[in-house]
Amino acid sequence: MRVETEAELAETIAAAGAPLRIRGGGTRDVGRSVDGEVLETGGLTGISLYEPGALTMVAGAGTPLAEIEAALAAEGQRLAFEPGDWRGLLGTEGVSTIGGVVAANASGPRRIQAGACRDFMLGVRFVDGMGQVVKNGGRVMKNVTGYDLVKLLCGSWGTLGVLTEVSFKVLPKAEATGVLRCDGLDDATAVTVLSRALGSPWEVTGAAHLQKGPEGAPVTMIRLEGLQDSVTYRCEALRQRLADIGDFTVETDPERAAVDWVHVRDVGPFQGRAGDVWRVSVTPGAAPDLVARIAGAEALYDWGGGLIWLLLPEGQGAEAIRGAVAETGGHATLFRASKARRQQGAVFPPQPEPLARIEAGLRAKFDPRGVLNPGLMG
Repeated sequence: MRVETEAELAETIAAAGAPLRIRGGGTRDVGRSVDGEVLETGGLTGISLYEPGALTMVAGAGTPLAEIEAALAAEGQRLAFEPGDWRGLLGTEGVSTIGGVVAANASGPRRIQAGACRDFMLGVRFVDGMGQVVKNGGRVMKNVTGYDLVKLLCGSWGTLGVLTEVSFKVLPKAEATGVLRCDGLDDATAVTVLSRALGSPWEVTGAAHLQKGPEGAPVTMIRLEGLQDSVTYRCEALRQRLADIGDFTVETDPERAAVDWVHVRDVGPFQGRAGDVWRVSVTPGAAPDLVARIAGAEALYDWGGGLIWLLLPEGQGAEAIRGAVAETGGHATLFRASKARRQQGAVFPPQPEPLARIEAGLRAKFDPRGVLNPGLMG
């Protein structure tokens, strides 16, 4: 069933006597399958407020992401956290919505410099598991409203409440982009390079290493953005800083730079290929050793090595990944796998007992009847 208004959504959830499978645009099929009636929120659309001078926007949760980005682009602005399009990776169709972006806390390569989706959220409206409409936060950058439910809803995957409206901060688009590229580095050297770049004063906005780049060979990429003269100067200064490790070239063509970073953002190397995909977060220094311990894995390193996307043969590597993460710290999510595979074990990282109790308490508070995507994050 599909709802068109917040009131209709509240009535539907309040009347629900069985689990509901919450779906926005249907592009992010992550987590365990939910056995329940599909509740579509794509009808909750529309940009209700956009103030370019104040860098703020308010939109219905079902508003297509493309519509949001088009409105921002017309004013020379953008979503700084660079949400990815995972349809090619997950084999899904549909239209990505801003509510789905927030529910997944979808954040791309620029997170290392600008922050995550949750860092740009100003306010939310949502319906909890009892059918009650809840509002938290506001439409300005400074507000004090008690518990920060805004950040709590980000990354909750529709299990605590169903978003109806989101308000968020936006930023101006960069005038120019420069990308430093180096081919052929091994993983450990590449992560060392990325760490040095991120530790420099040159405001890196992207730092990635692909074991198999667009041409099939390893490629390491570092992105800088800003005013044209500043980007030119910073790229050359950083290239010289890294000259003792690798032979970097500087790419300033905006179209080529955009294609390269969409490839990273959307996990392009793994699209259309068989196998399971894992999303692993660790400290960058531990990343190369962790990957080396996973037999048969192909890796894409983002966030300077802090985020690793792994492609493995179907059904393999789970124990090795969980074990390596337990030793090094961090967490791992089985991001793409068959439905049967996702039902067999933990998809999202198992929580330590203290956090598990807190999580259970939150779910009991916001969805006491267990009707919102039950089991999806189990």
